[in-house]
Amino acid sequence: MFDDLKELIGAYKARDPAARSAFEILTLYPGIKATISHNRANYFYRHDMKYIARWISQRSRKKTGIEIHPGATIGKRLVIDHGMGVVIGETAEIGDDVLIYQGVTLGGTGKDTGKRHPTIGNNVLIGSGAKILGPFKVGDNCRIASNAVVLKEVPPNSTAVGVPARIVRIEGQKTHFADDVDQISVIDPVANELICMRDQIAALLELKAGTRQPK
Repeated sequence: MFDDLKELIGAYKARDPAARSAFEILTLYPGIKATISHNRANYFYRHDMKYIARWISQRSRKKTGIEIHPGATIGKRLVIDHGMGVVIGETAEIGDDVLIYQGVTLGGTGKDTGKRHPTIGNNVLIGSGAKILGPFKVGDNCRIASNAVVLKEVPPNSTAVGVPARIVRIEGQKTHFADDVDQISVIDPVANELICMRDQIAALLELKAGTRQPK
């Protein structure tokens, strides 16, 4: 138990250059607090004390902004950096040495029963805002780009980018999809909706002021 905690603190130190001490990590980092709470919740979940497990889980979510279902399986040295908005579903499985950034969802599509959530391999990086949805596997040593929406299996040693996500690298080599991905000019759906709302509000204000005739 203490060896696992020592390894976990070491993982945060290795991955976050801002981390200065074990005490700082244990007391101020929401990701490590969420992982420690999940380990307790998972114990009760596995021993069929599911209400207690959910109570611990929900209490941790309120404190950290990170929601990990007590049924989820988590490997060693998981680092959740920043953490706010991370959601990990009941049947999700996470390997060793995984790095997850804020806003990530390991969820389901609502179409499956039983195993509903993804299985994440070892040494995987999942960028901020990425959504991995469904009961498939993301292989070892993969990189999931920020805001990607992954809906199908990702082979080992791959990089997935976009909405829906496509494989742009395998074993360090570009795929034929790579040239189609334009990360700079990609449309942000949230920003697009905000622009539409702004235009609609401006039109309403013009109508109210009598400077514009309704169509």
